[in-house]
Amino acid sequence: MAMKKSLFQTNLFKSLTIYNGKTNVRFTKSTATSAAETSETENDSATDVTPATVLFDGDDTELREATIEKNRNKSRLLPQHQKMLHDTRPYDEAHSWIHNTVKYKRMMFGRYGLASGVDPRICFYSNNELADQREYEQVAFPFTLQEMMKENAQIKAEKEEKIRKREDDIDKKMAKLDMWTKELNAKIAKKEADAKAAKERKERLVEEVRRQFGFKLDTKDDRFKELVAQKEKEDKKKQKEERRKIKEEKMMAKLLQRTTPSSEEKLSPTEGKPPTT
Repeated sequence: MAMKKSLFQTNLFKSLTIYNGKTNVRFTKSTATSAAETSETENDSATDVTPATVLFDGDDTELREATIEKNRNKSRLLPQHQKMLHDTRPYDEAHSWIHNTVKYKRMMFGRYGLASGVDPRICFYSNNELADQREYEQVAFPFTLQEMMKENAQIKAEKEEKIRKREDDIDKKMAKLDMWTKELNAKIAKKEADAKAAKERKERLVEEVRRQFGFKLDTKDDRFKELVAQKEKEDKKKQKEERRKIKEEKMMAKLLQRTTPSSEEKLSPTEGKPPTT
């Protein structure tokens, strides 16, 4: 315990004096301990050594402030980044050709104002830049505000008219929906009726062929197939003849309707009599 206490006293009164980057060690009168005791204590308790206190002389104020400021920077940021973090201009002097451009100076003045040290007159267009800007605006925006508003209103009106026509078309189609549904159902019913009639006709022809042979014949037999095909041809010919007759009757009815007068003409009493002499 006595050895540790003497080591604490030794380190407590030890001071380091820094001169031009060199470290000199000096001891006060209170550190009158024997060298043997110190070395023996340091070997036994090397892990208990506390860091020494750094002291500066009065003439090294600038070095002291620089060292303190350096030790204060715990973020390890570069100076320009620290300035940006504290909302100040990152560079006091130009470090690159970009820092001398008009665009960069305008950006600095826009961000930091008069604190940037930039002449505000640089933010205004020169005569050449103003002429180029006017020429660009004439090409990029050739129409006036009133013309653009008029064109926008016309486009909006065309869109509304297109929507209105579309809605009217939908309303008309919805009105015809019931009629179209009935027509579709009628077509489906007609197809089903035609398919049923064709099936019945085929069964009838097959039955007629079987009656012609007088016994039940296999439907896969060649003779049976030939007779069925012949019967189908005769049946189609008969149906065609019936359709032709119906068509002729309709045409004759139309001709008679055209030739007959729509209303009876009243004859005068003198008409139809022989002329008197």
